[in-house]
Amino acid sequence: MKTNLLASARSLSNEDLLDRLAVLAGNERHASIELIAHLAALQERPSLYEGLGFGSLFEYCTRALRLSEDATCTRTAVAGSCRRYPVILELLATGATNLTNMRRLAGKLTPENHEAILARAVHKTREEIEILVRELDPLPDLRSSVRKAAAPAIAGSTPPPADGLPQGVIGPAPAESGTGVASAPPVPRPVVRPSAPQRYHVKFTIGEETHRKLRRVQTLLRREIPDGDPGAIFDRALAVLLEKVEKTKLGAAAKPRQGPSIRPGTDKAVARPSRHIPSEVKRVVSKRDADQCAFVSPEGRRCTQRAFLEFHHVQPFARQGPATVENISLRCSAHNAYESELVFGRFDPFVVRETRAVYAVSGEIIAIPERRTLRGTLG
Repeated sequence: MKTNLLASARSLSNEDLLDRLAVLAGNERHASIELIAHLAALQERPSLYEGLGFGSLFEYCTRALRLSEDATCTRTAVAGSCRRYPVILELLATGATNLTNMRRLAGKLTPENHEAILARAVHKTREEIEILVRELDPLPDLRSSVRKAAAPAIAGSTPPPADGLPQGVIGPAPAESGTGVASAPPVPRPVVRPSAPQRYHVKFTIGEETHRKLRRVQTLLRREIPDGDPGAIFDRALAVLLEKVEKTKLGAAAKPRQGPSIRPGTDKAVARPSRHIPSEVKRVVSKRDADQCAFVSPEGRRCTQRAFLEFHHVQPFARQGPATVENISLRCSAHNAYESELVFGRFDPFVVRETRAVYAVSGEIIAIPERRTLRGTLG
């Protein structure tokens, strides 16, 4: 039974598991490339699937080959590009690019530009490919607008047309069984997409109170922003918020304090160790690590995470690691926990660990259990 595969995978050692995954990924990549090549050949012989009773290649792939709709669209689009530019198969074979990225570029390649574009697409992320696509096919800036979102549809009624919305936007969900009102549609993720070189489209939904604040700001800034452009207001507001967040998270200041905040020789200078990291240390570390996780694997690969970053003690605080620039480094939450487990072992939530610090409460000496808190700063 195929369920035995899971037990077999779990029985592998760490090294064998990673080696096996590399082999399987290579096999899957080879199989995908071979499928793409055969689909490209089939595109040149439509009578083959038409003779089997399928009206299109899409129908043949989804019904005869049992591919999903999305897998079919991706593979047939890439197959069409490979017919014109076979070098794509070589890039896919070496892992220099992937099917998703090649699907996004499929309609942008020409005999004149394909070599340069494919060279730029090597080892690029999906976000970087989106930027490349918009360089090739820039979109006009959106016309600023603020509209009331459509109310949930009543069961049996026809939803109003999506005025001005792009095609493909899903309307309200159908009504739940036994109710007269449609269930609330899933809340879409806020969208930030490149539209042209150094230009981005931003789309999100705000509540009534935020809308009231926006209208109030538009009124007060009529002289500075006569048309009340929400984009210009958003830019100003974001600059103020960024300054406040940097001050809170990193202790940013126009004239940052230099040196230790406590004079040597005072009572406070010899107080018990604290996890507090001075603001000047946070500022230097953040700049040095370029606001990116600084974990580097034994093979020299640096983590690329920029979200949920934490300040990590290279020499653990529990082992008298100081809060200095040399001993503090940025880590994403995953690598912060990973390096902690390398030193202290895997965290067991059922084991209560006590700190060495004790406190007098009503004449009794008690120990306070240590608590592990996961904190993150969005990048």
